[in-house]
Amino acid sequence: MDVTALLTFASQAGASDVHLSSGEPPMIRLHSEMKRLDHPALSREKVHDMIYDIMNDSQRKSFEERLELDFSFDMGAIGRFRVNVFMQQRGEGVVFRTIPSKILSIEQLGLPPILKRMTDKEKGLILVTGPTGSGKSTTLAAMVDYLNDTFEGHIITIEDPIEFTHRSKKCLVNQRELGSHTYSFANALRAVLREDPDIILVGEMRDLETIQLAITAAETGHLVFGTLHSPSAPGTVDRVIDVFPAEQQEQIRAQFADSIEAVVTQTLCKKKGGGRVAALEILVATTAVRNLIREGKNHQIPSAMQVGQKDGMQTMDMSLIDLVNKGLVTREEAQAKSMTPNLFAQTTGPGGGRVAIMGR
Repeated sequence: MDVTALLTFASQAGASDVHLSSGEPPMIRLHSEMKRLDHPALSREKVHDMIYDIMNDSQRKSFEERLELDFSFDMGAIGRFRVNVFMQQRGEGVVFRTIPSKILSIEQLGLPPILKRMTDKEKGLILVTGPTGSGKSTTLAAMVDYLNDTFEGHIITIEDPIEFTHRSKKCLVNQRELGSHTYSFANALRAVLREDPDIILVGEMRDLETIQLAITAAETGHLVFGTLHSPSAPGTVDRVIDVFPAEQQEQIRAQFADSIEAVVTQTLCKKKGGGRVAALEILVATTAVRNLIREGKNHQIPSAMQVGQKDGMQTMDMSLIDLVNKGLVTREEAQAKSMTPNLFAQTTGPGGGRVAIMGR
């Protein structure tokens, strides 16, 4: 077995991830579940050779210095992969995340129309959040592709590594990768304001400086997309503010309230019949929401979301219930993804068999 054959098989099988670990057989993640392949355990030397075969000299040197490395690997027609190499007890390990070669549209992904309306803004900050593997990159790619189809401007992405590749259509698209094209998100964000951008995508807002620069870019007339690892839309507000020292938080709260346009938090659910579907929590920065953020009343944001459906808002529970009502996921799967105990009421609604959300 070589890497090319393994990744070809995994791609054809529809796997999202491929795992190689010294001393273990290859494994793939298929529809969220780990599956062992019918193959003998890989020796330490075999895994080492498989990993080093796909790295260049610079990547090998960086890995040997840091003992972990992120990069992308392109196999042409087979597809592209986000790669993380690391050391572990038995030797080296590597995880390949499949990056679909085709960017699916907002409609094809079954995402709500409000995501298109978000992109109509001339400036502001749009955050897509959720745990690793929740489909954030796929959603952002669909939104950027929609802009590329409908808007004439300059899109710059800063990623670690580049995942979906965008060809220039109506927009000029420049994609920059950490390590290959820039040394840090903060460096790239400082430079980007001198590169005449209209739309900026920040692959991950992972530290104070990057968050501050992204907020500044949004304030100064750019539409900025970014991602965070936060579990909910209201939690994202707390996460951004709490990154800053206490003496700066009042100022940042005001800046964030003025610059934020929307927060989309998502998780992937197992779909009936196979595959996965995204459940989305959506917070739209209405005047009322901005005031809550500015005044530090983040605990009231969930209530604003529950009554803000006319503005395109929904809680995660509302999204999960909708997926159940549409017959896309089971009650058990929705309950597993919800933070609310006893998510489903015992009574059925007028739709006959449809379910309602229990109060918290």
